[in-house]
Amino acid sequence: MSVLLAAVGRDRDVAAFEVLFRYYAPRVRSYMARLARDRQAAEELMQETMVVVWNKAGQFDPERGNVSTWIFTIARNLRVDAYRKTRRPDFDPNDPAFVPDDSPPADFEVQERQEADRLHGAMAGLPPEQRELLKRSFFDEIPHSAIAADLGIPLGTVKSRIRLAFAKLRAVLEER
Repeated sequence: MSVLLAAVGRDRDVAAFEVLFRYYAPRVRSYMARLARDRQAAEELMQETMVVVWNKAGQFDPERGNVSTWIFTIARNLRVDAYRKTRRPDFDPNDPAFVPDDSPPADFEVQERQEADRLHGAMAGLPPEQRELLKRSFFDEIPHSAIAADLGIPLGTVKSRIRLAFAKLRAVLEER
């Protein structure tokens, strides 16, 4: 059988595939009928299996197993995929996970805006090198080691300046 499968994969030999089909299709169909307990589904899965065998025959490696094992593995995987598709719940647009939250109250938005303004004001009071490090690290999400390499300064200096900037920001923000 591996010679036939090799001919299908190499030469797209229809006659060789026909022999494989006549031999394996009934076996795959009965295997699927046992798993699916549905003759129509078993027929469809057998057809899909044989189409995959035709399309992927060139990928068969006789060193990794025999033809039967390869074909029935394809069949089993197709059956698992079909089973998963039938068990997937239908999309419910009213599901709370998909319904957007109500907009936050106006006072919450005003408070957030005021806190953001305070933070921007406090950051403006930082020395430029500290402000630049905070911007790169937290807004641009660049790792400290990459910042150090970009600026040509030691990693410890980057970390020290960021700690100093945090201390200054904390002091300014706690005053207000």
